[in-house]
Amino acid sequence: MRRWDGLESIPSGWERSVVAVGVFDGVHHGHRAIVGAAAELGRGLGVPVVAVTFEPHPQAVLHGTGPSVLTPVDRRVELLGRSGADAVVVLPFTEELAALPPEEFARRVLVDHLHAAAVVVGEDFRFGHRAAGTVALLHALGGEHGFTARGVPLLSDDGGPVTSTRVRGLLAEGDVAGAAELLGRPHRVEGQVVHGAARGRELLGFPTANMDLAPGSAVPGDGVYAGWMSRPDAAPGEESRWPAAISVGTNPTFDGAERTVEAYALDRDDLDLYGLPMAVEFTVHIRGQERFDSVDELVRAMNRDVDRCRKVLAEG
Repeated sequence: MRRWDGLESIPSGWERSVVAVGVFDGVHHGHRAIVGAAAELGRGLGVPVVAVTFEPHPQAVLHGTGPSVLTPVDRRVELLGRSGADAVVVLPFTEELAALPPEEFARRVLVDHLHAAAVVVGEDFRFGHRAAGTVALLHALGGEHGFTARGVPLLSDDGGPVTSTRVRGLLAEGDVAGAAELLGRPHRVEGQVVHGAARGRELLGFPTANMDLAPGSAVPGDGVYAGWMSRPDAAPGEESRWPAAISVGTNPTFDGAERTVEAYALDRDDLDLYGLPMAVEFTVHIRGQERFDSVDELVRAMNRDVDRCRKVLAEG
């Protein structure tokens, strides 16, 4: 799969393609339905599928702050490729791009650079200055420029439409299992392992990997979770994935103020992970954050947590 950062990276000889456009933060079931519809069209037309995503999130530029990030851009590109895209354009979302009239956005991105034979978006997709572009306008512009346009209906389940906002809400509540159902995989955060207070190894008996996450990462609500930790940079054949007990919160027993994410690789005290990139996946919520009256009481709770994590992860 190809990745292009910005329109200028698209090869000048690029020919016709089916284009799926969206922010795609999360690459959840609804997003994959859009890319899947584009892939089906691409197979029928015999042309490749290009997914266009935006970085940073448009709301961060338009409103000064954006929603928490469900998938870092590198991970998003990988997931879009798995969903059926042959190439992904990471389009920098700037004030200049936001100011383009819808007609100019369509001409510059879809026609001049990607030579769209068809364009697939969500039915609520908006584009161009002041979000004036709609699916209906995209149909009209397609008539002018020689591409078809399709708005894919929002995917819904018993809880309503499958959206990134809904995923974020479930994560904030600690419902990582519910979020995973919408995402089609466990929610994952990424960062680097850094030195912490060393209480886990020296005082509590549970050496943890303290995560320095990218700013704005979508972190589940405070509590203890069962999940997995893995090294995205591991060489083939190198040990790279471990079942884990994960703590999110401020360590209230020690009067902590900073919110942290720490992961303990179950039954392992021999891992040296400092300075390495690490991904942490959340699969099951074990309990909420609690303050304990003593270190001994905390250690007993941690032993119960680890036993529970070991059990639920073994059950799959």
